[in-house]
Amino acid sequence: QVQLVESGGALVQSGGSLRLSCVTNAFTFSDNSMTWVRQAPGKGLEWVGSIHNTGVAISYTDSVRGRFTISRDNTKKELYLQMSSLKAEDTAVYYCVKGGANSWRGAARGPGTLVIVSS
Repeated sequence: QVQLVESGGALVQSGGSLRLSCVTNAFTFSDNSMTWVRQAPGKGLEWVGSIHNTGVAISYTDSVRGRFTISRDNTKKELYLQMSSLKAEDTAVYYCVKGGANSWRGAARGPGTLVIVSS
């Protein structure tokens, strides 16, 4: 069973920054692409971005490109999402998911971490 735990969510003002983390010890982290997704209040899951297992290839949804940065530390089995220039529309529960941009759907999610951006 995949175990993922996200952290770092908080209440932040518009224009601020946050760094989210995701840790796991339930699978060979370094062999897998990883993805961040989010779910805003009353809406479905939205893909945020994905990172290849080596960290070389990273992709983002248009709405966060240039503001968010995904990285990973395979030795620590940790995934990160650095968010800057936050906007009210970034308010959501953020989840890390095993898999890449085309394979994350249906994968198990952790409890998520809540980000609230006040305008």
